[in-house]
Amino acid sequence: MINFRPSETRTSSSATAMSSTVTAEKAFSFISKGWREVKDSTEADLQLMKDRAKSFKNLASSFDREFENFLTSASRSTFPVPAITNSSSLTPAEIDFVKKLQPKLSEFRRAYSSPDFSKRVLEKWSPRAKIGIDLSAIKNAIVSEVEEVDGRERYRRTSVRDFSWESKGEGDEGLVSRNWEPIRALKTRLRELEQKSSSSEIIEGLKNSELVEKVKSSLKAICKEPEYSKEVPPLDFQELLACLVRQSGPFLDHLGVKRDVSDKIVESLCSKKKNQLLLRSFPTGESSILEGENINDELDIRIASVLQSTGHHYEGGFWDDFTKRESNGKRHVAIVTTASLPWMTGTAVNPLFRAAYLAKSQQQSVTLLVPWLTRTDQELVYPNNITFSSPDEQEVYIRNWLKERVGFSADFKISFYPGKFQKERRSIIPAGDTSQFISSKDADIAILEEPEHLNWYHHGKRWTDKFNHVVGVVHTNYLEYIKREKNGALQAFFVKHINNWVARAYCDKILRLSAATQDLPKSVICNVHGVNPKFLEIGERMTAEKEAGEQKFSKGAYFLGKMVWAKGYRELIDLLAKQKQDLNGFKLDVYGNGEDAHEVQSAAKSLDLNVNFMKGRDHADDSLHGYKVFVNPSVSDVLCTATAEALAMGKFVVCADHPSNDFFRSFPNCLTYKTPEEFVNKLNEAMSRDPQPLTPEQRYNLSWEAATQRFMEYSELDKILNTSTSESDKVNGIVRKSKSVPNLTSVVDGGLAFAHYCLTGNEFLRQCTGAVPGTRDYNKQHCKDLHLLPPQVENPIYGW
Repeated sequence: MINFRPSETRTSSSATAMSSTVTAEKAFSFISKGWREVKDSTEADLQLMKDRAKSFKNLASSFDREFENFLTSASRSTFPVPAITNSSSLTPAEIDFVKKLQPKLSEFRRAYSSPDFSKRVLEKWSPRAKIGIDLSAIKNAIVSEVEEVDGRERYRRTSVRDFSWESKGEGDEGLVSRNWEPIRALKTRLRELEQKSSSSEIIEGLKNSELVEKVKSSLKAICKEPEYSKEVPPLDFQELLACLVRQSGPFLDHLGVKRDVSDKIVESLCSKKKNQLLLRSFPTGESSILEGENINDELDIRIASVLQSTGHHYEGGFWDDFTKRESNGKRHVAIVTTASLPWMTGTAVNPLFRAAYLAKSQQQSVTLLVPWLTRTDQELVYPNNITFSSPDEQEVYIRNWLKERVGFSADFKISFYPGKFQKERRSIIPAGDTSQFISSKDADIAILEEPEHLNWYHHGKRWTDKFNHVVGVVHTNYLEYIKREKNGALQAFFVKHINNWVARAYCDKILRLSAATQDLPKSVICNVHGVNPKFLEIGERMTAEKEAGEQKFSKGAYFLGKMVWAKGYRELIDLLAKQKQDLNGFKLDVYGNGEDAHEVQSAAKSLDLNVNFMKGRDHADDSLHGYKVFVNPSVSDVLCTATAEALAMGKFVVCADHPSNDFFRSFPNCLTYKTPEEFVNKLNEAMSRDPQPLTPEQRYNLSWEAATQRFMEYSELDKILNTSTSESDKVNGIVRKSKSVPNLTSVVDGGLAFAHYCLTGNEFLRQCTGAVPGTRDYNKQHCKDLHLLPPQVENPIYGW
């Protein structure tokens, strides 16, 4: 029973009543606040009990599923119980015990899976007595509690200390039983509030709570402070001088300065700055990490901290250029060419096949870099009014064309660089620095198809500086073409020396398809081109038809090529005109399109030659299979692709005795001539008998597999790709070029490259030598099509 202590009496009854009322109101407010906290705490406890019951239910469900899977697997015929013979295996009796156990577990599952399971658990775990309190009764009891003493009403002041929890007698049990549970809970809560009397203690408790600690750790992870200082001062003069001396080690070695002397110079420059280096680069307390390191390591860390603070990514040094390997350990080959499909020219087709067959081995990663032309140039170059609105669209066309001919999906990358078409030379000139479109991490091995053409007006980084090994493949006899133009002899003289210049400056190795090309430095002669597999299949089919007794060839002779004078049309018309009488009754079909088509046809008509001109078509077209003889009098080709395709199809080839045809001499179906009279004799011989079937060895020599093997051998790529790089030449997966001091030849080549860079940087000199205006940098349309930054943003610093 609650026992109230008597308080002091007041002289004025009205004042006493007012004071008691205020005190009662404060007590009621305090009790109400405590009761709300008790209620909230009780609800939180009940919610926690519900969550734990739900967690138990989920865990039991998971166990039941696992057990059912076990029983299912045990009951299957494939369960390997009979096959197990060791002591640890289950016996049939144990299997039966498990099966008997299943119904009981099923009942247990139904029990805890029922919707009322959680409710029953909570009813069992929750307090049996319902907590409740009549606050109005307490208020009335406190406010109206009045004692009559000596016939006068006295009101008592109440406080927390007035609550007594001992029973005063048996008669009081009836009063205590009604309000005992809520009052006891209220007393406990009031005691807790008295212990936490200040708000600072409550806040401190929140700080120490586990939830708050988790939130703080999450915020720290999101807003992580940098490990080093954000403000790193730049390198001072002594540090820059020490770095320069250390980088100049090879040059000082060449001058006779020993490496020990260089190291002492660096140490003397950095010794005074040692403590400052550590303090600048690291926060307080971390300087001890580098106390045992030498001066060079400290300088490296200092430079790295400055570079990191500026966001600069280091890719090379003053003397050495670095090339990164891919993460999968493969070397990377970049093939750069001067033309692209649908322009059916040798520099568009052959590099495409080379990329496909190099990638087929999957020993190295391959990227094919082809020119991208704007819409106006596409309309001038590509046949049949084919144009592309985006590089992706052209890439799809190229890959579909290739897959139809090789029969496999080649895994290589196709990239584009800006190019402009030059009508006078009928060729595509690169715009800007072509080397920048191969990233530094892929700059390992470069194959330049037509290196002279690519580098005539190349104003950018030196290929041999960016790549570890650069191979040039000469496709075109430019001197022969230039001699046919006005003032051709003088132009050929300058072009010859320019070709030597750029070949020495930009290539490590040059492959010439035949001796018909200019003799360039660092060059060897080898045919590294193959034949489309489709032509070999056609030849095999024609041979099978012949062996079966079917008619093999139903047509006579033909010629196929782009209709420009330089492609052999001048030689063809001259031969037919001179030997017109000896070739009486001979008819020749000519297939081709080109800029000189009207002039060629007019010349043949004026001479009354028996020539039938038709539109150009693919050499693998069905309409050309029936021809028996392919005539090719051209002497301007380096290695005629059409000649190789005709031999692959099992036809006769009548061609000039010229260095460009040296590779074909070993084939019995190749008939060469030196004079017009001999041309007639060889033509009559071919028309009078059937060609010989190709042997397996001859077919292989014409294939791209053999061409790729020859390319790897003569370009020395087989040695470069297979030679393991020593650990001293690797830095974090980076393959580094040789550190040796360059010899006199390398110095001269570097000087030529620098002079070429300076000359091609001047727009006036470029145009004087025949460059397309505005090709030093790509234009706005290229930026839009290829998603490039403007040249002034990409290269803010220019040569003169």
